[in-house]
Amino acid sequence: MEAALAAGYHVLAGDRSAAPTASGLIPTDEMLTRIRVDITKQDDIDAAVARVSDHVGTAGLDALANIAGIGIPGPLETMPLSDLRLSFDVDFFGQMALTQPLIPLLRMARGNIVFVGSVADRTTVPFMGALASSKSAIAAASGTLRQELAPWGIDVILVEPGFISTGADEATKARIDRLIDGFTPDHEALYGGMFRTAMDRGYKVQTSGSAPEGVAAVIVGALKAKTPKARYLTGSKSHLMATLARLPMRMQDAARRRAFGLPGRGAKAD
Repeated sequence: MEAALAAGYHVLAGDRSAAPTASGLIPTDEMLTRIRVDITKQDDIDAAVARVSDHVGTAGLDALANIAGIGIPGPLETMPLSDLRLSFDVDFFGQMALTQPLIPLLRMARGNIVFVGSVADRTTVPFMGALASSKSAIAAASGTLRQELAPWGIDVILVEPGFISTGADEATKARIDRLIDGFTPDHEALYGGMFRTAMDRGYKVQTSGSAPEGVAAVIVGALKAKTPKARYLTGSKSHLMATLARLPMRMQDAARRRAFGLPGRGAKAD
């Protein structure tokens, strides 16, 4: 948000935690308008789209940056489907529900769209399958929209961060701890040790990751570029993981097992 303000944009910022006034707005300054919106709730999305439309009028919308995301860890075998659906609701369905009705406003201004995906859409990591799946879906949608909207001069850009240390680190750690506490005896026997080791290593990398301001700078730079790239890697280990994704799959799997402390292939077979 600060990077966009510094670049001269009037920012209409979705904020699911802020309490709106009776008018539906959160008190702001001259260049910033906060709008209460939870992208998993259609009523919030409808109200946000109406507010954006009222603000920009016939001038249209210069840019849309979809930055919402959620990381839900856990073995896919034992993950409740409600958690998997939540991952898609935040990372895919909610973003598409917001983007679709704003495209006519972007068309008016020949504005551009940014989706914040993840380098996990190129190479997965153990126990982060929900994130990799939902971010892969938004990556596919980004590529499709890029082709479909090109006739109107609308660029659709995918930003793929690596490990970024944000204010969500502690919330992620709490989610991991709750998941471990909730393991059934069977789940603990199957995955307990592996999951703890992998999450300990992953959390250390996450908390030592890049600052979110670097991602913001990439987003603003992409939006202001005359000819933006289709994809931008940014943040800690993003280029390393993208390089790993070019290796044969067996080599990728072996490297990821070593990195996250998983047993070798067949080590747990009877």
